[in-house]
Amino acid sequence: MNTVQLKSKKLVAALIAAGVMGGAGVAAVQHLPSAAHAQAVVAQAAPAGMGATAGLPNFSAITNQYGPAVVNITVSGTRKAARAGAEDADDEDASPQAGVPPEMQDFLRRFGFPPGAFGGAPGQGGHGGGALVRGAGSGFIVSADGLILTNAHVVRGADEVTVKLTDRREFKAKVLGQDDKTDVAVIQIDAKGLPTVPLGQSKALNVGEWVLAIGSPFGFENSVTAGVVSAKGRSLPDESMVPFIQTDVAVNPGNSGGPLFNTRGEVVGINSQIYSRTGGYQGVSFAIPIELALHVKDQIVAHGKVEHARLGVVVQEVNQSFADSFKLPRPEGALVSQVEQGGPADKAGLKPGDVITQLNGQPIVASGDLPALIGMARPGERVRLDLWRQGKSEQLSAELGGASGKAVKVADAGDAGKGKLGLALRPLQPQEKGQAKLDGGLVVEQAAGAAARAGVQPGDVIVSVNGQPVKDVEQVRGIVAKADKSVALLIQRQGAQIFVPVRVG
Repeated sequence: MNTVQLKSKKLVAALIAAGVMGGAGVAAVQHLPSAAHAQAVVAQAAPAGMGATAGLPNFSAITNQYGPAVVNITVSGTRKAARAGAEDADDEDASPQAGVPPEMQDFLRRFGFPPGAFGGAPGQGGHGGGALVRGAGSGFIVSADGLILTNAHVVRGADEVTVKLTDRREFKAKVLGQDDKTDVAVIQIDAKGLPTVPLGQSKALNVGEWVLAIGSPFGFENSVTAGVVSAKGRSLPDESMVPFIQTDVAVNPGNSGGPLFNTRGEVVGINSQIYSRTGGYQGVSFAIPIELALHVKDQIVAHGKVEHARLGVVVQEVNQSFADSFKLPRPEGALVSQVEQGGPADKAGLKPGDVITQLNGQPIVASGDLPALIGMARPGERVRLDLWRQGKSEQLSAELGGASGKAVKVADAGDAGKGKLGLALRPLQPQEKGQAKLDGGLVVEQAAGAAARAGVQPGDVIVSVNGQPVKDVEQVRGIVAKADKSVALLIQRQGAQIFVPVRVG
């Protein structure tokens, strides 16, 4: 129910796949600069508004003016025992004081916090085989009549939600709606004349800019932490459609759902997730952009639910090997590896091997940019897709579908090896074509050399090479002979398709 803790291997894989950071960089602990150093850095460019002291942003002014609009949220409910197993291993409400190191649990107990104050307690109490769930998080008031934004995982499964204001008043809250795909929830309390926060724009943030978080880490209400924007548009391996803001602001269990402020005192994000090996802050935290949160909030308030648009493709990252294979000028875009039959992308004419470079004129640099943009659209909306196909640029128009299925799924791409292709291939037999639902393709009998190092296995079906559908071995030899550095093999394995780059020179 608090900040979601990501497994290190999942986050490392996602960031490496995104081509923006290596594993060692993710695991490194980042520290806020010393006050003296920070003052020297920002003294020449102190942001306007809210005032500044000795060149630093005036965090005390932001806190005094807008801190009263930040609330503490506590929840209680029950959860079926089956959900307290492995599938919730990463969810902080899946175990007593989940995500909190043992030494911190002892510290909290000494200060009177009960077991499970920052997560459920599977196996303890409950009714009808359920487990008692207690949790805490944060939120912020966006309208004076008691409308509050928080994280969906803070209120998920809650039977009772209590909101506590900074003036110590408490209210029972109603959950108006929640959206698991974006991790945004809207709750309402019965009150008038409440303090609110001003809302800004995350797209105006610059990497390196100071930001401020207010929340209730470990139940310590209205705690203030500050740091800088580390990156924008981060895609995480949770099948969400959120282009996260990455910061080095200290965020811990209990900060979930709290606001991320810029130096003008405007909320630019909702603190949502952390990367941690200990359950506590390690210098990598993630916030949901406020524009996306408001898009979800407006739908919940108007309709009580959220509808997400759907394109109906599986895409993967374009690395240098793929760029070489498809003759792309730069390793950018979203490589289409699979198209849902009869879906919006299929009807628009998208094919495996296409590289989507823009959507409605907005560049697609990393593959995660595409689901983020689709997530901001509405079902039935028509979008323009700029793509790279067979060495040249093309444009298509697609009408986005409704919520069934996933708007865009991002596939994981394996690393390429070096050396010759190293494959023994044979054509698909007629019965195999029917089973695989393919018109053509070549079965991998043996895999060695560069192909094996890239992850190709016997039994895989090669559907295309460099975007060209293949039906015989000679065709593959001809394509590989013309390749300069690498080839992109579209592999079908157990009904799923993914491009694999293989170095050939």
